[in-house]
Amino acid sequence: MRFRFGELLVFGVFLFAAAVAVIVVVPRGEAAQAGWTQTQAIQQTRWGPLSPADRDLLVRVRWAGLWEIPAGRWAQDRAASEKVKDVGMHLITDHTKLDAEVRELAAKLGVPLPDQPNPDQRHWLDEMSASRGADFDRIFADRLRNAHGKVFTVVSAVRAGTRNDLIRAFATRAVNVVMKHMSLLEGTGLVDYSTLPTPSS
Repeated sequence: MRFRFGELLVFGVFLFAAAVAVIVVVPRGEAAQAGWTQTQAIQQTRWGPLSPADRDLLVRVRWAGLWEIPAGRWAQDRAASEKVKDVGMHLITDHTKLDAEVRELAAKLGVPLPDQPNPDQRHWLDEMSASRGADFDRIFADRLRNAHGKVFTVVSAVRAGTRNDLIRAFATRAVNVVMKHMSLLEGTGLVDYSTLPTPSS
């Protein structure tokens, strides 16, 4: 069976388009689904190998600061609870320091970072921006406690398994901040624990 040159060309273009579609459609983790992708290769650095999980940690900590700092600021004039206002101040202070550190570390390791909150975080900020008083307090406590619980598992896993000295030291500080914030949020008495994911055994 003979193919004309034009038919072969069309067939080749079709195969190329199909390959591109597979690459684009198949997600590569939560960061990819949020519109943020990183190379999946392990990179060698003077401080030890830098894995995809190490880079993902830096992205997630940067994301945390991009939405928790404004949430903390809003708490100062939108919250009804003094405890929520206090938690908001801790978020501002701790994430301002952590954000400066993660940006410096990412620059040293050559890891690109986002400059906008991810879609979920933008949705949570939209919820907070439309609320005041007790309604704000409830949304603030629930969304932030849920988010901290998710990032805690990521940070602690990287801390336990990273081969990179800089990431290990940073993850130690980050996991302490996340644990502190979870405890403060729980201390407001507003966390709905029934909405939290069930721990896997």
